[in-house]
Amino acid sequence: MFTNAGLQKTLLFISFIFTSYVASAQFNQSALENRIRPDSSLTNEVHFNFYNFNYVRNYEYTNDFHDGYTLYGTQLQPQIVYYAHPNLAITAGAFIRKDFGRNGITDAKPLFSLKYHKRNLTLVFGSLEGGIQHKYIEPIYNFERTITNPIEYGTQLLVERKKFNLDAWIAWQKMIEKGEAAKEEIVGGLSTETTIAENNGWKFSFPAQFLAFHQGGQIDVLKDIAISTVLNGAAGLKLHKEINANIKQVYTDNYIAVYKDLSPDKRRAYEGGFGLWLNAGVESKWGSLVASYWKGNNFISIKGMPLYESVSSNLYTNGLKQSGRNIVSLRYAYQKELIPHLYLDVRFEPHIDLDHTDKQLQFNHSFFLTYKQDFRLFKVKKSN
Repeated sequence: MFTNAGLQKTLLFISFIFTSYVASAQFNQSALENRIRPDSSLTNEVHFNFYNFNYVRNYEYTNDFHDGYTLYGTQLQPQIVYYAHPNLAITAGAFIRKDFGRNGITDAKPLFSLKYHKRNLTLVFGSLEGGIQHKYIEPIYNFERTITNPIEYGTQLLVERKKFNLDAWIAWQKMIEKGEAAKEEIVGGLSTETTIAENNGWKFSFPAQFLAFHQGGQIDVLKDIAISTVLNGAAGLKLHKEINANIKQVYTDNYIAVYKDLSPDKRRAYEGGFGLWLNAGVESKWGSLVASYWKGNNFISIKGMPLYESVSSNLYTNGLKQSGRNIVSLRYAYQKELIPHLYLDVRFEPHIDLDHTDKQLQFNHSFFLTYKQDFRLFKVKKSN
């Protein structure tokens, strides 16, 4: 790990310069996404959709709020897609995850979805277009869930217009049977972005995000465990400017995030909190560089990155409280399509905790290879 004080000062200086100018909340994740939609040109055809995500993500952390560990493995999502109607696609397949260094399959789940699409609206029932495809900011939704928990089951409504996008969804995390010693769990939310103005390469927009978690039920036997309802939200302003072929764009995405415990019986360390998420970055042919600053106060996240929370979930410091969090990071990513359908993504993300500057500069780094392709199998002949 880095110990040079000069390097820490350099990181702080560069981060300050970037956040004073332009910003991006996170890297381009489109290469990691795999969206399947109805297509009128493919009606009555059956396709094989193949998605393979290979990952190495290593956290060189020794702080009190995020454990240090490594995730190393591969995911497969093979699916059969039947384009039953110009506005309807039905998918069925499987999700398989294999972590290297561990015997057997780490996780396996069935995949099924029914997708209705008309004009700018898409309705999904079954396995959702979830995870990073919701486009939440990292303090609310941890990028790592792309590796550990990418599959969500429920219902989703997507609206995709030129100046307005909406992702509203609900996922059933845990169903219970009568008399079971467990609580049912539901999570859901929405993510929107509205373009306010767009002209001469400039784009000014307003994003808003909301995430809710509920744990309860009436048929369990755990009556001593209270109902729990927690909310996270964020709203901000984004300003993008397209430049040229070398410097593709500069952009600013800045948010205010909030946390609120709405449980009847408050048992968490804080009942409410907030955070300021400022970013600065540039996207070029040499890669993407993003500087970020997080200022949190009594902030607890439902599914966000633990590093930004005010209550620790670390193995050895679980429950540790620190009301104020101040973190500066400077992140770099190189993303490239190596050959058709094969995408490389390399990331290096150092950070400094300004409340513990005596500690060393800490970082995580990642290496991803994603292969995704659609194959036509045959066309269903329908009798008149």
